[in-house]
Amino acid sequence: MNAILTVFSIAFGLVVGSFLNALIYRLPRDINVAHPRSSCPNCKKLIYWYENIPVLSFIFLRGKCSGCETKISFQYPLVELVAGIFAGLIAPRDLVLIEVLNFLFFFGIFSAFLVHFIVDIKHQILPDSVNIYLLILFFICSFLIHPWTYWLIGGAVGLGFPLLVSWIFYLLRGEVGLGGGDIKLYAVLGIYLGPFGIIQNIFLSCFLGAIVGLILLASKLIKRENPIPFGPFILIIGGLQIFADKWFSHLLRYIP
Repeated sequence: MNAILTVFSIAFGLVVGSFLNALIYRLPRDINVAHPRSSCPNCKKLIYWYENIPVLSFIFLRGKCSGCETKISFQYPLVELVAGIFAGLIAPRDLVLIEVLNFLFFFGIFSAFLVHFIVDIKHQILPDSVNIYLLILFFICSFLIHPWTYWLIGGAVGLGFPLLVSWIFYLLRGEVGLGGGDIKLYAVLGIYLGPFGIIQNIFLSCFLGAIVGLILLASKLIKRENPIPFGPFILIIGGLQIFADKWFSHLLRYIP
C-alpha cells in the first residue's frame, strides 16, 4: 500500500507541478489562470494535451515548441520534478483521512512556496493571491489546534514588526526597505508559526539575506544598485521551520 500511495503521490505532484508552471507564468502578468488555453508565448500555437504531459512532453519535444521550435525553459520540467519528488517524500503512509489531509495541507504549502520563490526571483513580486491562499490554509490549521492568542499575536508581530522597520528605514534613507508582498508573507507566516516562530523567521531571513547579498556583491555577480528579491530568504527559513522543524530546532542550538 505504501508503495502504491507513493507512486500516486508522485504522479499527483507532477500534474500539480504543471499547473504551478502556469501560475508562475500567468500571475505576474495578470492573466486569468483558467482562460485562455495554454499556448506558446512566441508563436501563440495552442499546446495540446499530449504536449502538456509533465516532464515527458519536454523530453519528446526535445525542449522546443512543436510550432516555431523556440526553446522551452528548463524551469518547466524542473518545477514538475521538484513538486513530484516532494509529494513522494511526504506521501501518506495509509489511506486514512488524517493522512490524506496532512499530505494535502503540507503539499499545498510547498506548492505556494515554490510559486512565490520563482515569481519573486524572476519578477520581484509576491502575488497577493498566493498569500491569500496561504492565509486560508494557515488560519484553518492554527484555528483548530492553537488558542486564538497564538495565531492572532503571531500574525500581528509578523505584520507589525517588519512594517515598523520598513517605515523607519524609509524615514532614514528615503527608500522602501521591504516590499508589501514581503510584509504580507511575514504576517501570513506569523499565523502559523506563532509569535516566537515568526520572530525567529524575521531575524534569520534577514541574516541569510545579508550574508547572500554580501557574497553576491563581493563576487561582483550583482552591483550595489541591483535589487535582491527578499521573499526567497523568508521562504527558505519558513520552509525549514515547517517541513524540517526538528532539524531546525536542533540547528538553533548552535546559533548564539
